[in-house]
Amino acid sequence: MVCGTVNAQHKENRKKVAVVLAGGGAKGMAHVGVLKVLEQAGIPVDIVTGNSMGSIVGGLYAIGYNAHSLDSVARAQDWTYIISDKEDLRNQSLSDIRKQNTYVFSTGITTGKRDRSAGGFIKGKNLAELFEKLCVGYTDSLDFSRDLPIPFACVATDILDYTEYDFHSGRLPVAMRASMAIPAVFSPVRLDGHVLVDGMLRNNFPVDIARQMGADYVIGVSVHDRPKTYDDVWGTMSVLSQIIDMNCKNKFEENKANTDVYMYVDPHEYGAASFSPAAIDSLIRFGEEEAMRHWDELMALKRTLGLDSTYRPPVLHPLQPTVMTEKHHVVGFEYVNMTPQDEKFLSRKFRFDKLDSIHAGLEQEITTSMRVDLFYQTAECHLVPRDSGLVVRLTAGNRKSMEFHAGFRYDMEEYAAVLLGLDIPLKTSLPVNTEITLRLGKRSMARGELTVHPSSFTRPMLNFTFYRNDVDLYYEGDRDYNVRYNQYQAGLVPINLDLKHFNLQLGLRWDYIHYRNKLESEKSQAVTLDNEHYFSYRARLTYNSEDNWYFPTRGARFWAEYSYVTNNFGKLDCRDADGNVTGKTMGMSDVSASWRMSFSFGKCFTLQPMFYGRMLFGAAVPAIFSNTVGGDWFNHYIEHQMPFVGIGNLEHVRNQFVAVQLQGQLHFGKSHYVLLRMAGAQEASRLKELLDNRTMLGVQGGYFYNTMFGPVGATFGYSNRTKSPYLYLNLGYEF
Repeated sequence: MVCGTVNAQHKENRKKVAVVLAGGGAKGMAHVGVLKVLEQAGIPVDIVTGNSMGSIVGGLYAIGYNAHSLDSVARAQDWTYIISDKEDLRNQSLSDIRKQNTYVFSTGITTGKRDRSAGGFIKGKNLAELFEKLCVGYTDSLDFSRDLPIPFACVATDILDYTEYDFHSGRLPVAMRASMAIPAVFSPVRLDGHVLVDGMLRNNFPVDIARQMGADYVIGVSVHDRPKTYDDVWGTMSVLSQIIDMNCKNKFEENKANTDVYMYVDPHEYGAASFSPAAIDSLIRFGEEEAMRHWDELMALKRTLGLDSTYRPPVLHPLQPTVMTEKHHVVGFEYVNMTPQDEKFLSRKFRFDKLDSIHAGLEQEITTSMRVDLFYQTAECHLVPRDSGLVVRLTAGNRKSMEFHAGFRYDMEEYAAVLLGLDIPLKTSLPVNTEITLRLGKRSMARGELTVHPSSFTRPMLNFTFYRNDVDLYYEGDRDYNVRYNQYQAGLVPINLDLKHFNLQLGLRWDYIHYRNKLESEKSQAVTLDNEHYFSYRARLTYNSEDNWYFPTRGARFWAEYSYVTNNFGKLDCRDADGNVTGKTMGMSDVSASWRMSFSFGKCFTLQPMFYGRMLFGAAVPAIFSNTVGGDWFNHYIEHQMPFVGIGNLEHVRNQFVAVQLQGQLHFGKSHYVLLRMAGAQEASRLKELLDNRTMLGVQGGYFYNTMFGPVGATFGYSNRTKSPYLYLNLGYEF
């Protein structure tokens, strides 16, 4: 246990000083700035109380984080992730990462048992994990007055009887989590028969608790919004905000009157959810500025305490943000509410038998695996002190019955589209997951997939997919024909190696194509479309180390695929101009690849070269497997489609196609991106003729704003293939 003894400053023969930090969501970052000035002034802190964000800042200060460390912690977090229930998939499989960058909304559903984590839009799983990591050594049940370096208390509200619940003991991360559980936003904390939410409803500025703990002098910091006027209360959110503000006034005036040095930090235009880097920087600065305005009062308080101006309180147990990365010695593992099969899966995946130390990053990976691979609604991984070292305790909540996903997008080509997904784990000895996906729009798709997880990275798959497509094909900018067809596809992937950044698949696939209708133009090329089935042997290698799915600034993305297409596992039908079978030939070989790298220059500009292409070899190439280019993404409209700047529609190209693209990405503000692309390509019917034909050229410029619903923006381009400008609007993730 890392718990410190009572700070030596408490043994000094003087009166005690308490710091009281009010709640206010992100506005509470101002408390860090105030603490900086208190340390600069040499003010001893003997007691800390707080609520909500004040309980978080205050609790960490009480266990030894100084103001500088708190500043570093606040700026180092990805608050968009922390205040959500998203999983940290950086070390999970590429398929999991792709799913997170496809769906806008995901939620676990538990049937048969009550979900103790329910009750709010956000369950607060990531917040709870952050508190566990920051409080390493103080995660056991403790007496906050006796076992912490600085005595501490925080406030919550029991919504069963609407009474104040004061934390003076227990698990510090749990106390922090309960104190900031904004009703309906974050799920409440259920503890010993109490249902606890944010203490703001009863006591947002707990000066009275500090007095009860023995404080002789109180320095209090409030960050509430300015009082609203008649014109401010307009609309649903402003009405709700006003109701909350009024509820937060419980005890406020009497507590303010009981404060010796009262500081009010005006948050200006920032609100409770202002967690952007710029907002955090400003709020901390506002706190410093407000505290400096009270410098003379602070110096007067020091004199009252009998301390001279040079006095600095002793620091016996300083904690730094290194607790997030330092390794801790592990002597064992404990499992709570887990099946033997799940225990074995985790032990094998993370090699617990050889693990003698752990750090916060590995804790996060284990927790994520419990949620994603083993489907637990909530999961905790925290360190429990033992005499000989630390024990890793893995605690699982209820297992999810299923996980529901939803995504939506809009673009100028296909208009609106919706993607729905359902993951259902099967109750088997090995982790087995059933995934059902449905796409609604101009292109419809239904897919069922069964995935087995017999080890940490091998995931054999069996899938079946139905596509209903309505596609316009173009040739040199003019529409060649429209084809409507159904595609039935079944795949078996016995080898599916999933590692961090890496995926290798080897398998067999069956396709059946049923053409419903074909509308040709007067200049249409002669293409025979006959219903037919195909068997193909397939191998695909994927590597992705990019730091962002849509707007990377570093890393690489590479994939290469080979397939051998036949009608009967060995040969492919040859057809004449009328579509009649004239004989058999060797199957078609399909070789395709793409490689993109990102090179950053400064903080705002990234250069991204990309090489890609697809080559088809064989005497017969079925129309469904022919090459097409256009749009911004691979395989977006149909399978085997390749992007090309300046071309928006699907454009026919010959069997041998290679291209190079250079993109410049300018990032400004929080989420604004300007993209400039240029590309060149060569095509030919035969490989040796690849350089004989005219080079395809294209240029494109675009602007995007990256939102929680996906990229929103527009591109404008031109190519010498279509000889016409092209405008494209996109709203949402790509699927």
